[in-house]
Amino acid sequence: MVQATRQVQMMGTIITLEIEADQPEPILDELVNRLKIYEHRFSANDNSSELMAISKRAGIEPVVVHPELFELIEFGLHYSLVPQSRLNIAIGPLVQTWRIGFKDAKLPEPKEIVTALAKTNPQNIILDGFAHSVYLKEPGMAIDLGSLAKGYIADKLVAYLKEIGVSSAMVNLGGNVLTMGPMPKHDDQLWRIGVQDPAKSRGHYKQILKVRDKSVVTSGIYERSLTVHGRKYHHILDARTGYPVSTDLASLTVIADRSLDCELWTTRLFGQPAQIAIEMINQAPAIEGLVIDRSGKVSLSGGLA
Repeated sequence: MVQATRQVQMMGTIITLEIEADQPEPILDELVNRLKIYEHRFSANDNSSELMAISKRAGIEPVVVHPELFELIEFGLHYSLVPQSRLNIAIGPLVQTWRIGFKDAKLPEPKEIVTALAKTNPQNIILDGFAHSVYLKEPGMAIDLGSLAKGYIADKLVAYLKEIGVSSAMVNLGGNVLTMGPMPKHDDQLWRIGVQDPAKSRGHYKQILKVRDKSVVTSGIYERSLTVHGRKYHHILDARTGYPVSTDLASLTVIADRSLDCELWTTRLFGQPAQIAIEMINQAPAIEGLVIDRSGKVSLSGGLA
């Protein structure tokens, strides 16, 4: 068996793929090919993407979409409609108003935020499960799957690897890691996943997690930000206020079997006070997590502690 690694720049980040197989290179080629397909399918910033086709027909007509795109929108809409949910896949107009993380990022005028917020009601997303169509009732609406897509993609890639008999792999989609099987280089066969220190440059870790057959997803306010008149605005927006989430958290890491579940929980919890976030993780089945507050203090869930 040969262990091989491939790095590509895609989805606005550096993606690392690591597998062990008899002939790993053709498998890595296929993974990269699938990543290109998924990037085009789920992108909220590529004008030619399948997701953008829905926004272009907002207020006009339903759009029939690929089953995978429909599946993720259906999942996201379900959790967007949960009372007090911090997930809202209809947040697209707000994200595009701020554009934090892009060269044309700006601090919007209050009236721009009010206008964008008026187009973020998830109840105006109409799904037809029989036709696999999506209809946005209001012109100017836009779905953004940025808080879920990487988790969904990671799960799909690992499912493919299992189908073809790969026994060991790690998919790192930039802050979203999914491990499968043993890590051959270590005697305990556990993968080492570093949790970034929010106060330091990339590669400086606050904690090292040892996992196997688990996903580790970290969401933080340190990766993408906009500074205007000395004030920093991070990229995690609150669909209720229109502004970045007010929080004492610097980063939140969730560990679960599925990467999509990790994505869901980081979105659900980000914005809660650190202690409340840990309490909620402790009450939830089959997930663990850790939070780092702005002072640098690390809090661990019961299973990690």
